[in-house]
Amino acid sequence: MIIPSLELQILTLPDSAGVYQYYDKEDKILYVGKAKNLKKRVASYFNKIHDTAKTNVLVKKIVTIKHIVVPTETDALLLENNLIKTLQPRYNVLLRDDKTYPWICIKKEPFPRIFSTRRMVKDGSEYFGPYTSFKTVHTILDLIKELYPLRTCNYDLNKSNIDNGKFKVCLEYHIGNCKGPCEGHQSLEDYQKQVDAIREILKGNFKESMKDFKKLMTDLASEMKFEEAQKIKEKIETLENYQSRSTIINPKITNIDVFSIVSDESAAFVNFLQISHGSIIRSHTMEIKKKLDETDKELLELAIVELRERFHLLSKEIIVPFDVEVGENIKVTVPQLGDKKQILDLSIRNAKFYRIEQLKQLQIVDPERHTNRIMAQMQKDLRLSVEPRHIECFDNSNIQGTNPVAACVVFKDGKPSKKDYRHFNIKTVDGPNDFASMEEVVYRRYKRLLEENEPLPQLIIIDGGKGQLSSALKSLDELGLRGKIAIIGIAKRLEELFYPGDSVPLYLDKRSETLKIIQQLRNEAHRFGITFHRDKRSKAAIQTSIETIPGIGEKTMLTLIKHFKSVKRLKLATEKEISDIVGLSKAKKITDFYKTN
Repeated sequence: MIIPSLELQILTLPDSAGVYQYYDKEDKILYVGKAKNLKKRVASYFNKIHDTAKTNVLVKKIVTIKHIVVPTETDALLLENNLIKTLQPRYNVLLRDDKTYPWICIKKEPFPRIFSTRRMVKDGSEYFGPYTSFKTVHTILDLIKELYPLRTCNYDLNKSNIDNGKFKVCLEYHIGNCKGPCEGHQSLEDYQKQVDAIREILKGNFKESMKDFKKLMTDLASEMKFEEAQKIKEKIETLENYQSRSTIINPKITNIDVFSIVSDESAAFVNFLQISHGSIIRSHTMEIKKKLDETDKELLELAIVELRERFHLLSKEIIVPFDVEVGENIKVTVPQLGDKKQILDLSIRNAKFYRIEQLKQLQIVDPERHTNRIMAQMQKDLRLSVEPRHIECFDNSNIQGTNPVAACVVFKDGKPSKKDYRHFNIKTVDGPNDFASMEEVVYRRYKRLLEENEPLPQLIIIDGGKGQLSSALKSLDELGLRGKIAIIGIAKRLEELFYPGDSVPLYLDKRSETLKIIQQLRNEAHRFGITFHRDKRSKAAIQTSIETIPGIGEKTMLTLIKHFKSVKRLKLATEKEISDIVGLSKAKKITDFYKTN
C-alpha cells in the first residue's frame, strides 16, 4: 500500500527523460536512478514485489521523490553518474567508484595527439564528450584516423628536436598512417589544419568534413573496394546519429550556480542548479508565495540569497535569466546563446515542470481551489466583470455550401459539460453564408434559453473574426441581451481575441491557462460540429441511393454500405455477396434494380 503523499508525487511526475532521487523520512538520499519516462519508471517501483530483498527494503523506506528533467536519455545517464559520485546514495553501488565516462582529448603540445581518456588533466588540453558509448568513441577515432594521418608517438616534437634530427620515422609513416612530422616531412601549419578539421567533427559540425568522408567512400567504391566503402558508410551514419555536446557535463562551465524563475499570479518557482568541475551535482526548486505585487526580479534576488545560505554556496559567478543585484563580489551572467544559455534553459525547464506538478497536485487534493484559481485568472485575463463559470462557444460547418450546420459547446467551471452541447441545422439561410448562419444560431439558442428560463452564460465565444462577432451581436441586440453577456470572437490564425466595438485585438500569452481553455472550447466546437456535418452528409448520400430501390429500407442500406464501404462497390457486388449480408429476397431486388438502371 503506497502512502497517499507518495502516490500524489508519482501521479504528478512528468513523462520526460530525467533522473529521480529517493529520500527517506530523515531526508537522507537513498537512491539515484535515470529514466526515459520518469513517471513510468518511478511507478514501476511501487506496483509490484521485487525479486531482490534489497529493492523491497528500499521501496519501504521511500518518503520523498525528487527529480531533474533533462533533454535526452543520454543526458540522464550522465547526470545519474554525476549525482551518484557526488551524493554517494546508500542503495547505489554500481557507479560509486572513481571511473567516469570517456572523453576525446586534443593534447596541448606541438603536433597534438588525439586520443580517448577517462581522466581530465588541467594542462590546457581540449576535451570533448563525455561519451556514454565506447563504440561511438572508437568509431570517431577510427574515422579520424582514416581521414587524417596523425602521429601516435609521444615524442616531444618541438622545433629544435626536429631540426637536430633527434627522431626517426616509424612503421606508421611507412604504411601511410602518419606524414612524419618527427623528421620534418610535414609542417606544423599543415598538421594544425587537420587538427582544426577534427575539432569541428568533435563539435558536431560535419558539413565541411562530410565532403571528405563521402569522397573517401566514393573513391573506395570506384576502386571496387566495396567492403571498405561500406565500412566508411556505416561510420558516417553512426556519426550523423550521435550528439557530441551534453548540457549535463561541460568542462568550459565550472563552479557556477544557475538560477531561474517561473511565476504566476499567486506564486513564483525558483530553480537552482549547482555546477562543480563542469558537472551538474545538485538541483533544487523552491516555491515562494506572493504576498504583495512583487516583481520576478525582487523574488529571484530574495531566493538567490536564501539558497546560497542554505546550501553554503561559495561560487563567484551565477547565471540568471535577467540582471539581478546580489552583491559586488558575485559576477552576474545573463547568457543570450551558447553553452551557458543551454544550462539556463535546462533550469527554466525544471522550474516549469515543478510548477505544473504543484498545480496538478492542487487539482487532485483540492479541485475546488484549483477551479477558483483558473476562473479568477480567466476573469482577469479577459477583462470580464464576473468569473466565466458558464461559457458557450459557437462554430459553423459547411463544405461548399452543402448541409450547413452549427454547433454550440458548453463549459462549466472550465470543463466540458457534454449534456448541454447542442447541434443546429441552418433553416433560414441559403448557400454558404457564415455570417447569416451565426446570426440565426445565436438568436435561436438564447431565445430558447429565455423562453425556458434557463441560466444564461457569463461568456459567449464566437469561432471567427470581426464578421461573425458582429452577426452574433445583432442577435443579442434583438433579444435585449447586449451588455448582459460578455461576448468575444477568436480568429483562427493568430489566436486574436476580438471585443465588440474594439478594432484592436487582444493577444494572450501562448502559455496561459486562459488561452488553453479558449482553444479547447474552439477545438471542441469544431470537432462536435464537423462530426454532425459528416453524419448528415453521409446520411444524405445514402438516402439518395436508397429512395429509388423499392422494398429496401434505410436500415438495410446502412448495413450494406457499412460492409461494402461505398454505393459504387455495392453496385459491383454479386447477388451471392449481397445475400450473405441481407438475405436472398432483398439481394435479388437490389441486383435487379442496378441491372435495369
